[in-house]
Amino acid sequence: MNIQIITVGKLKEKYLKQGISEYVKRLGPYAKIEVIEVSDEKAPEQLSENEMERVKDEEGSRILTKIGQDVYVIALAIEGKQKTSEQFAKNLDQLATYGKSKVAFVIGGSLGLSEAVLKRSNDQLSFSKMTFPHQLMRLILVEQIYRAFKINRGEPYHK
Repeated sequence: MNIQIITVGKLKEKYLKQGISEYVKRLGPYAKIEVIEVSDEKAPEQLSENEMERVKDEEGSRILTKIGQDVYVIALAIEGKQKTSEQFAKNLDQLATYGKSKVAFVIGGSLGLSEAVLKRSNDQLSFSKMTFPHQLMRLILVEQIYRAFKINRGEPYHK
């Protein structure tokens, strides 16, 4: 399986980079993982509703250029479906079984995802009703992908 994680902004925190790198390494035997960063749109702290939409649209345009036509897209969105790790694992397994070997997970910037990206997505996933920093979501996501492969193969999960 080929998995892309398309995300807005550069990751600066060393501890997050190290954690993501560790899980990407662990995923090596199971899947090809590619993390793609698109630049975030510079904006002042206080934004009007229209300015927020413009920022999301700009970031969304950058995201969409990274998604191929034959890619199954899962957008991480607070309004998406919440799943257990086992349900998530089953979904990934079903995608691979039914010919969807190219999957992209999309993590938006601090304001979320544009309407265009949400429309392009085949599925929307929420990890919680809580809000997490988008940089931290990369680590949480890659850990859950690793866990899913371990579940699907009936292998023990090494903590």
